[in-house]
Amino acid sequence: DTFDTTGIREDLTDVIYNISPEDTPILSAIPRTAAKGTKHEWQLDALAAPAANSVIEGDDATIDAMVATTRAFNFTQIQDKVIALSGTQSSVDAAGRADEMAYQIAKKSKELKKDMEFALIKGTVQEAGDATDARDLGSLPTWIKTNGDAGTSGSLSTGSGTDLPNSGTDRDLTETILKTVIQEVYTSGGDLDLLVVPPSVKQVISGFNANTTRFGPADKRVEYAAIDVYSSDFGDIQVVPNRVMATTDEKLCFLLQSDMAAAAYLRDFQIGDLAKTGDSEKKQLLVEWTLEMRNEAAHGIILDINQ
Repeated sequence: DTFDTTGIREDLTDVIYNISPEDTPILSAIPRTAAKGTKHEWQLDALAAPAANSVIEGDDATIDAMVATTRAFNFTQIQDKVIALSGTQSSVDAAGRADEMAYQIAKKSKELKKDMEFALIKGTVQEAGDATDARDLGSLPTWIKTNGDAGTSGSLSTGSGTDLPNSGTDRDLTETILKTVIQEVYTSGGDLDLLVVPPSVKQVISGFNANTTRFGPADKRVEYAAIDVYSSDFGDIQVVPNRVMATTDEKLCFLLQSDMAAAAYLRDFQIGDLAKTGDSEKKQLLVEWTLEMRNEAAHGIILDINQ
């Protein structure tokens, strides 16, 4: 019997099963653009507030006050993943992949994109960097100042990428809070299309009273228990759970007009060979980029949310 037999081949499937999430909802939603320097700048402008406007027939024209555009900036951040494989590892017959280096490159590329999503979400202020400190981009929470809601004693950032929101008292997300911020963004001129929330908060939204009638045909035996699109008074907003948000300690939700932010790349994704210093092969996956907050008033943020 097999208990007394030697030489039985190892039974190892030729497949590697990996269910780690790789989706990056915010990074995937915002457009790409190019950066030309480590300090990436853009201009902002706004229309004058509506006012009474009537002129006398035949009167001389009066020049209206004109306001110059303002400039905003963010610093590019370098992010990388480094792979090192020994000569032996590259030569052995590995199960589940024909080429170990190719497998590791594909895996680390997904990890790098998740790190970029983390950089957008995590409360990190911009840093110019120097010879000993890395440059950091100012994340989303450091830019949104006009539209938002915080818990008691909490407040939004100053919107310059240089400071973080002040933490307040944690509370549950309610539909009243959500509708208030949606209206604020609309009044400011924004057209929201994305509500990005932690997974647990997505379930809270699906329990809002606006979705109390959600039954499918009896013969299908389906009950609809989710809100994937929140149809507000000011337009439809896609509700997207973000798994990366569950890995941070940020208790917040983002309301975004996706075309009013961008990922600006100084150096797009690249793979470089590192110097050979022994019996190993080394490669570096690298990207240098920043967040371009085109107009923070087009977005909203809800802080101090229980998860």
